[in-house]
Amino acid sequence: MSFSELGLRADIAAKCEQMGFTEPTPIQQQAIPIVLRGGDVIGTAQTGTGKTAAFLLPILQKFEKKPGRGLRVLVLAPTRELANQIEVECRKFAPKGITCAAIIGGSGYGKQIQSLERGVNILIATPGRLIDFMEQGMVNFSGLTTLVLDEADRMLDMGFLPAIKRIVKAVPKERQTLFFSATMSPEMEAIAMQIVRDPEFVSVGSRGKAAHTIEQFAYPVAQQHKMPLLLELLKIEPFERVLVFTRTKRGADRLATVLERWDHRSNRIHGDRSQSQREAALRSFKTGRTNILVATDVAARGIDIDSVSHVINYDIPEVPEDYVHRIGRTGRAGNTGRAITLVTAADELTMRAIERLTGQAVERVHLPNFGGEQVRPAAPVKSYRSFGRGRRRR
Repeated sequence: MSFSELGLRADIAAKCEQMGFTEPTPIQQQAIPIVLRGGDVIGTAQTGTGKTAAFLLPILQKFEKKPGRGLRVLVLAPTRELANQIEVECRKFAPKGITCAAIIGGSGYGKQIQSLERGVNILIATPGRLIDFMEQGMVNFSGLTTLVLDEADRMLDMGFLPAIKRIVKAVPKERQTLFFSATMSPEMEAIAMQIVRDPEFVSVGSRGKAAHTIEQFAYPVAQQHKMPLLLELLKIEPFERVLVFTRTKRGADRLATVLERWDHRSNRIHGDRSQSQREAALRSFKTGRTNILVATDVAARGIDIDSVSHVINYDIPEVPEDYVHRIGRTGRAGNTGRAITLVTAADELTMRAIERLTGQAVERVHLPNFGGEQVRPAAPVKSYRSFGRGRRRR
């Protein structure tokens, strides 16, 4: 099936082909015709399957050739990175005359105010910054026809529900609402039903299931041996680009520092870093200047880099659904990837909950000398601090 067969105009379909997208993904095949008809959608699909294009392409088609300066579409996203990514995609696909802009926290107000004053047709926003501009009376929703909640469950998990309710109350009741995510718990679905109107459900694959292109492994390890095991894995795994997830911002800083001291080109991204620092870290990772990016769950959504070969969960996520989003940063766009989780004895219950969610048993790989149910006693291993004083750069 081609994009034109889904009902997209020839110019939009041609632009898809120019960018190398010759065949729509399953979520696009199901969602695009519904969005073109004007129906509300609750859509779930695994990460890396093209959900952004599934709502963006038909939305762009519904614009007139000269849409004017009015705001017609609002896209809400949970993280700055995802909002920026959607803006980039919008600019790639948008026909001439259709304007789009992102307003996000952590960045200066000046350019964002200018974008709103010039007039924008498609606004991509994180909820907190949007509320800021609403309170200043700088956003006019009177002409809004479409509301999109992308990675909606994450927004609700992150505590944005009060902000989302306030935004939904402010936009016109007569609108099209599109609710997309990679996972959808029954609780999230109940909230979604309060926002959408007579929706059509689109689901590709089992909810909460990881993409089949991702090989998953778990390495049992003693807590004090996690750093040595990570360094060992970085020796034996044939990686190109690696995302390493930690649970805390402080842990991400500490881990990135240790990796640098062991001659690994690394950087980190988390909520305490400025927006310019986060963008620089992502840019460096995408261009290959660094090949290891340490991140908290702020990066589990919004990193769309096809060549991430490995995801390593240095700390297991507290919420099983976050595991799916983390490992979904690899194995994208038809590529294969490897997801590795370091599992301590205290993590086993969480790992089993993840396996129940995904419906997949994760293969345990036992390496001797790292304290994870070893076949022989562990050899003495350097302490964490010892590894931090390893081979420094000269």
